Amino acid sequence: MKRLKYFLCAMLLASFSTYAQDDVKPEREQGHTNQNKFKQLYDEFSTPNVFRTGSGAPGPGYYQQQADYKMDIEIDDATAKLYGNETITYTNNSPDELKYLWVQLDQNVRAKDSKTPLISNSVVRPATTSSSVVKSYLKESFDGGFHIEHVKDTNGKDLAHTINRTMMRVELPKAMQSGDQFSFQIKWWYNINDHVKDGGRSGYEYFEENDNRAYVIAQFYPRMAVYNDVEGWQNSQFWGRDEFALPFGDFDVNITVPADHILDGTGVLTNREEVFTKDMMKRYKKAKKSYDEPVMIVTQDEAEKAEKSKSKKKKTWKLSAKMVRDFGFSTSRKFLWDMMAVKLGEKDVMAVSLYPKEGNPLWEEWSTKAVASTLKSYSRMTFDYPYHKAISVHAKQQGMEYPMICWNYGRPDKDGNYSDRVKYGMISVIIHEVGHNWFPMIINSDERQWTWMDEGLNTFTQYVAEQDFGEWYPKALSANDKTYPSRRGPAKNIVRYMGGKQDFIAPIMSKGLNTYQFGNNAYGKPATGLNILRETVMGRELFDYSFREYANRWMFKHPTPEDFFRTMEDASAIDLDWFWRGWFYTTDYTDIGVKSVKKFAVTSTPNENGKQIAERNNIDAKTLIYFIEEGEEGYEETMKKGVTMNDLPTVKEYIMDNFTPAEQKEMKETPKFFYEVTFEKPGGLVMPLIVEYTYADGTKKRETYPAQIWRLNDKEVSKAIASNKEIVGVMVDPDLETADVDTSNNAWPKEVKASDFDKFKESTRD
Repeated sequence: MKRLKYFLCAMLLASFSTYAQDDVKPEREQGHTNQNKFKQLYDEFSTPNVFRTGSGAPGPGYYQQQADYKMDIEIDDATAKLYGNETITYTNNSPDELKYLWVQLDQNVRAKDSKTPLISNSVVRPATTSSSVVKSYLKESFDGGFHIEHVKDTNGKDLAHTINRTMMRVELPKAMQSGDQFSFQIKWWYNINDHVKDGGRSGYEYFEENDNRAYVIAQFYPRMAVYNDVEGWQNSQFWGRDEFALPFGDFDVNITVPADHILDGTGVLTNREEVFTKDMMKRYKKAKKSYDEPVMIVTQDEAEKAEKSKSKKKKTWKLSAKMVRDFGFSTSRKFLWDMMAVKLGEKDVMAVSLYPKEGNPLWEEWSTKAVASTLKSYSRMTFDYPYHKAISVHAKQQGMEYPMICWNYGRPDKDGNYSDRVKYGMISVIIHEVGHNWFPMIINSDERQWTWMDEGLNTFTQYVAEQDFGEWYPKALSANDKTYPSRRGPAKNIVRYMGGKQDFIAPIMSKGLNTYQFGNNAYGKPATGLNILRETVMGRELFDYSFREYANRWMFKHPTPEDFFRTMEDASAIDLDWFWRGWFYTTDYTDIGVKSVKKFAVTSTPNENGKQIAERNNIDAKTLIYFIEEGEEGYEETMKKGVTMNDLPTVKEYIMDNFTPAEQKEMKETPKFFYEVTFEKPGGLVMPLIVEYTYADGTKKRETYPAQIWRLNDKEVSKAIASNKEIVGVMVDPDLETADVDTSNNAWPKEVKASDFDKFKESTRD
């Protein structure tokens, strides 16, 4: 008897829980090819080796090259020219023999013969401005490329070299073996561009009213390209959009500028007492002990006085940096300068801002605090900031990053007034650019190939840091903002892009140069994906642990996308191949909805379906439990009786025979209502199924079904639900966590939204 009753119980559960599958044909029968979105990414990933392990960590054979620089730089402020002389010492830590070296000449993107303008689409518009006509058709193109005067070895002997646009191949007199070092010298100069008029990641802004310039200088020196285990030389040309791939090294840089300039940049200022006045030294010492408010090193009165005259003397600022991948600096006689100490672990880091008076009062109020907040947030999410300072420089229409220094936009009007949009824009760009110290300045990914690895990971962490900033500095928030109004991060903010025309969307795993919507592709979508992983798929604890593990594994190293993907899985014990495949390798979008909700009554009275099941399995029909769908014969009558599971003799007998009185007391409350909810997935993207059930008494229950619910049927799935309360509403993704592009199918009963005409009629009623 017990065996029969166990069988009856199994039949009961099977008949209810699999009911929804009866009408669903296999993919093959529907004429579709099952692409199996849960297939592992072995085909896409490289085979693990001694350099990079299957866990996502550096392998025992991992290596990276080193490039050390000694430079003497001078800016001629009268002609806006930069002159440089550098000695590069290159160390071959690879197991390979090198016959030549590749050097990046990024300024050649501005050379008169640059090919960059030729790859951009251009049209003749019916009407345009005079300035546009002059710039496009009459003005001679700006010559901003490198003028290489010589390339020599340390004995002064010329080295053969070939310049191919933005790359220069230097022939070695003797092939470098593993462990060899080679030093050589390059002398050059170039015309500095006006970045406000001509664009670019560096250059100067010209202030006509007092004939002054504010310089933000980067990509100003010939820089070594990366050589690694993944592709050998990374000598992909610079077309202007994709940023940079650089090896780590040590820098000693002497920068000569007019004596009345204020300057700061990458590295430790080694001759501070020579270039600072006594007042500046006193203020600097005070700033090192100030943790709440910035201390002015150069005041606005002093900056305004300096910009009214020009010194004919020169001053050299000496900066030294260890283990950085790049170098940048900023200089002007117009600069105000403030600093504040930030406690990170057991050490202090200086948060620093440089800005002309045109940035005030906004910059003096919020720039350095934004730097300090960023240092705290990013350190919490990854590792403590390892350098001694982080600098924010105000530069019109700029947003760019380098080790320890970045330039940022956000300027009040001439009367010092600014909107919330300007304020939030400034704070956000500072957080973003300071955050780039982690991605990619320390976690040194290849921006030229994988833009999302620095921009996307950084934009995600920026979102976390923005929310921290709003919490730590509530006075910065506008009256209507309870939290910081982040532009990127929340899933709902990427919906318009992902639901757009597929002809103009590319997978995240595309080279940045070749994407249609660069900002959404490299910044917004990857940042949103990571936020979904953190909040919806993995949970904060597992995500944050794994994210920190990735950061710590690859700090001061060169990770690839696979290293990130593998580490996130390795540290969390969550198989995420389905997520990487859908979100990063395709342009699929999320669209999940409620297809149908069926209601059932339970009874022991045989019906035709039940009789057929009993006959097929050679069972007495009287011993089975039957579910009658709403609308079928007997449904209304059964529901009126209020029959529950415990009212059915077979169920009662089974419980009494198989469970002790104590176990019977612990059983769930007897369900009175039975439902079969079918969910559909018109969108191609796999996502967890987040459902909110609303009951007749007004209470709600949230259930998150893992993404694996779609593993056997990519089109639709059903869930059998037994409840002691009547379900009156079903809502998919109630908090818009999955970037669902069409929410019109998310609710049952289907929500009827009033048309604009209906809304108008309602508004005109008395």
